[in-house]
Amino acid sequence: MSPDSTVLVTGGSGFVGAHCILQLLAAGYRVRTTVRSLKREGDVRAMLNEGGAQPGDRLSFTVADLEEDAGWAESVVGCDYVLHVASPFPSNIPNHEDELIVPAREGALRVLRAARDAGVKRVVLTSSFAAIGYGHPPQSAPFNETNWTDPNGKGVTAYAKSKTVAEHAAWDFISKEGGALELSVVNPVGIFGPVLGADYSTSILIVQRMMDGAIPGVPRLYFGAVDVRDVADLHIRAMTHPAAKGERFLAVAGDFMAMLDIARVLKSRMGASPRRVPTRQLPNWLVHLAALRDSAVKQILPELGKVKNATSAKAQRTLGWTPRSNEESIVATAESLVRLGLLKDSVKKAA
Repeated sequence: MSPDSTVLVTGGSGFVGAHCILQLLAAGYRVRTTVRSLKREGDVRAMLNEGGAQPGDRLSFTVADLEEDAGWAESVVGCDYVLHVASPFPSNIPNHEDELIVPAREGALRVLRAARDAGVKRVVLTSSFAAIGYGHPPQSAPFNETNWTDPNGKGVTAYAKSKTVAEHAAWDFISKEGGALELSVVNPVGIFGPVLGADYSTSILIVQRMMDGAIPGVPRLYFGAVDVRDVADLHIRAMTHPAAKGERFLAVAGDFMAMLDIARVLKSRMGASPRRVPTRQLPNWLVHLAALRDSAVKQILPELGKVKNATSAKAQRTLGWTPRSNEESIVATAESLVRLGLLKDSVKKAA
């Protein structure tokens, strides 16, 4: 890697984007990042400062929006690599699924076209387990990179459809119009880990709401966990490793966890701060009742009681990736929420 190599990170104000920038800067890259408005530059620099970085002139900003053509050609010019991290992930159900699907698909294609035209070597696209593990009949085998979500399957959410459609569109573009441009894809499960500011992933809301006492009990939900620092590390490995060309990589730290397991980790590891964390498991009928009033709860109904698993053996074998444990990422999430005062009646971390 040349010290002068420049990497574009789309969506630098986001949770994953900021951690990618931190690790790229630490590795000696110059970084350019897109934001919707330059008013966000101060927020991004504050997040990086929280993460221990003082990038100075090694970090620059450009304005670009996934839903508009303007700005993308200028954003990628002179870049060797692109990490396309930006993508909508709402906490509530959109009025129409195309509100998610169209920006995700068209945004990915805008980035890929601009990268191809600018002579970028490789784009790493942040996809999701949502593009892998949904719309299938129950299976005992762990999901892997050969699996694809069925967008027409029962209970598949607009978000899962958007990630699936966008990733398919990206691979189709590379095969038909990509020219010399290379593509790698990272498919994370639920992303946890240290928060750098008030802008973080929807997954973090699970821990935040549990610690705030915002939910009376835990539904029978099971999902994968991975630390944001390991997701960023996997992006950078996929960006430069020769064997990552044309490949997708699941990012999952271990076996899927029950939501009740997360509650127990918080109770056992976080001293006084998780006093409001519920440890009562809610019956499914009560969750269905709550969904009548809360659209965010409605989104989880198709997954109630479904036990899945996934494997990151490919990333570990091919790229030498070694993720932190589920417990470590959950604790790091909670500690950062306490430290930054992002909980109701936030208390200092117990000594």
